[in-house]
Amino acid sequence: MTAIAVDWTRCDGHGLCARLLPEKIGLDEWGYPLVLDPEIEPHLVGAARRAAAACPALALRVR
Repeated sequence: MTAIAVDWTRCDGHGLCARLLPEKIGLDEWGYPLVLDPEIEPHLVGAARRAAAACPALALRVR
């Protein structure tokens, strides 16, 4: 299973992850990510990896 997680010690609330992977990540009222469903379906793995690589704080993890 491939899953996505936020490393809260690194996250600065840029919100880029939610724009790049809106199927799995939303934002709270302060702009911090909310993982709506951590399990990544096979057709979204590439998008999840791109979102993790684009995170300015390197706080998004795909495992």
